[in-house]
Amino acid sequence: MTLFESVVLAVIEGLTEFLPVSSTGHMIIASKFMGIAGDDFTKLFTVAIQFGAILSVVVMYFKKFLQGINFYVKLGVAFIPTGIIGLLLKDTVDSLLENVTVVAVSLLVGGIILLFVDKWFAKNETEGTEEVSLKSGIIIGTIQAIAMVPGVSRSAATILGGLTQKLTRKAAAEFSFFLAVPTMFAATVKSIWDSKELLAASGNNEILILVVGNVIAFIVAYLAIKSFIGFLTKRGFLIFGYYRIVVGLILLAMILGGYEFEMI
Repeated sequence: MTLFESVVLAVIEGLTEFLPVSSTGHMIIASKFMGIAGDDFTKLFTVAIQFGAILSVVVMYFKKFLQGINFYVKLGVAFIPTGIIGLLLKDTVDSLLENVTVVAVSLLVGGIILLFVDKWFAKNETEGTEEVSLKSGIIIGTIQAIAMVPGVSRSAATILGGLTQKLTRKAAAEFSFFLAVPTMFAATVKSIWDSKELLAASGNNEILILVVGNVIAFIVAYLAIKSFIGFLTKRGFLIFGYYRIVVGLILLAMILGGYEFEMI
């Protein structure tokens, strides 16, 4: 992986991690086009730069993370389902990480669902709540586990989960951000641990690439979160649904047309 390629992937991660469009799916597509998807360091990089993205959440919502123990209890119970399912299905999930067809179908199906979300949960904006209960946290965390399938989007799954619990769009999005911290931190630590031999054998160039990637992911994610909250509150999910459908259809058309992503 070159420094330029790392910058491209870091920008994509920062832009898409907290939007309901699937950061993993977009990074898989980008790495395929750049011809580096099968490289072990690329796989590590796409997970490790999530640390920069989640750090942006901690910085932006610093006061929230200084709240009482109840805040962390809610995050803990919401993280448990994903943690357990993630450990049990890690090998299965890893086998899907290079499959563009899975990404395309997930983007398409998720996009269709997003077209109707604003109508389904319209009452949440006037009658909804800003508070997440323990029961709601468990349900949201369980729904988050679906996002281990590339292209589903962790953000989309958790925000939708929050809406089913009568949270407002803003509250659902913010809890999705908060839940990203333990979820993505655990995924990053696990990935680094599993790749410790690869890191030990890496040179200064690879370490520099990881550092630069995290810095860029942090900056871009910080700006993306600020913009997303305002946009989501005013406009809803419709534009994200259309975007996912278009990207999914383009990918499927390329696959059906004989474009061999796996051979890049």
